Amino acid sequence: MTYSGTPGFTWYPLHGGSAVDDSDTDDGGVTPTAARALSPADTIKNTARETTPLLGFKSRWSEAVRTRLVPHPSRAGLARKASTRAIVVDSGSRKSTYAQSLFNSLAILLGIGLLSEPLAFSYAGWVGGTALIIFYGWLTCYTAKILAKIIREDPTVRSYTQIAAKAFGPSGNVFCSILFCLELFTVSVVLVTIFADSFHELVPLYSSDQYKLIGCLILLPTVFLPLSFLSYASLLGVVSTIFIICVLLYDGVTKYEAPGSLWQPAETSLAPASSIKFALAFGLFMAGFSGHAVVPSLALDMEEPERFDDMINNAFVLATFFYGLIGAVGYTMMGDSVSAEISQDLLRMPGYNRPLNELCVWMLVIVPLTKYALATRPLNITLEMLLGLGQPDTVPVQGQRRWTTSLIVERVAVLATVICTSILVPDFSATMAFLGSCSAFVLCVIGPILAKVAVEGRCGAFDALLLAISVAMASSGTYAAFFVAAD
Repeated sequence: MTYSGTPGFTWYPLHGGSAVDDSDTDDGGVTPTAARALSPADTIKNTARETTPLLGFKSRWSEAVRTRLVPHPSRAGLARKASTRAIVVDSGSRKSTYAQSLFNSLAILLGIGLLSEPLAFSYAGWVGGTALIIFYGWLTCYTAKILAKIIREDPTVRSYTQIAAKAFGPSGNVFCSILFCLELFTVSVVLVTIFADSFHELVPLYSSDQYKLIGCLILLPTVFLPLSFLSYASLLGVVSTIFIICVLLYDGVTKYEAPGSLWQPAETSLAPASSIKFALAFGLFMAGFSGHAVVPSLALDMEEPERFDDMINNAFVLATFFYGLIGAVGYTMMGDSVSAEISQDLLRMPGYNRPLNELCVWMLVIVPLTKYALATRPLNITLEMLLGLGQPDTVPVQGQRRWTTSLIVERVAVLATVICTSILVPDFSATMAFLGSCSAFVLCVIGPILAKVAVEGRCGAFDALLLAISVAMASSGTYAAFFVAAD
């Protein structure tokens, strides 16, 4: 969602969380749950099963063989009951403490959205940027608590899509699934763009588009790896996020002349540069607060669920602080000439510690390579289920080969589509703005408020005002993203 990141979907987390667990529901839905700890044993254990929360389907893998849950009443019921019993026993012994839940929430919120925060400030100006980031931090925290309240009041609701189904019926579930797929696809495009742009800054031997094609060859094997090999990317994502913040602060403090210095600020603006750029800032800021798909899991996973509101308040306060810090520091150092990705300026600016900054950017090359497969895994599984590529228990050898070939073709096609989209829309800021304005606004703000209205059967004046503001910002931000991408 970082999936900033949404923004955020690894599943879970793309934005830098730990491992993945899942909770079955009585209707067969699957809910992503942030892991309780960062131990490798838990990571491997929790990711041994591959799941998708999008359409309520479950896909389990054993080495290279996947078993499809055939919709036979007796078999499906037995499988679901057995799965539920196993998970209840497991989850009861490993609930998350307050501190672990806070860490997981921060890990989900903080991610690739950090890279575009200085640019968002340059588009919105000091006044607009400060107002937007504080408003979005409060607004997304408010809607996160709405989701938690709904699942607390109805024990049968355990996932975001089930909240949508409760509020809007089956059509709400389908609509959320489409948005989740769109968000995951956009995040995948962003990851490829970051990889290629960062690689080009380090080794300008080839163009960014050529590195995207090279990245295609590197990424292709990863989409077939089991999640246990990929989950350690979550920890790497957390480390890279912290490292970027530290390096940027270090560079700003150790350089005394502008540009690139905190002691002598670059030229900045108080007001937005233009209406289009201000609208782009809507999506750039919102993309960092995307992660509401996992809020129900965080609430259900806490040892003390009554403290969820306090925990999520602290998580969003800290996330807003870090986003504001990186945005303000980067904008102060680089001014209105800041790049779409602040990491690009780290290598272009003379006077910085070159080896340190190169290490920072190399991490931005490696992290997308490891996170791409995590980001696209739920998307791939959803498409495979829709295409009927789930494999029966026993098939002839010829059928097994046909299924394997179809699976390879589907995953290669998704990767090729992502690469082509990244080449056709190379503007990182436009892609992030679309991610924030379109999917993040709908999933993180508009959707939860509408769900509250539908469940309660009334719409207060305050919620109506928030809806009007959010729809206006989402619409204008999406238009601006398309306008810039087409320019």
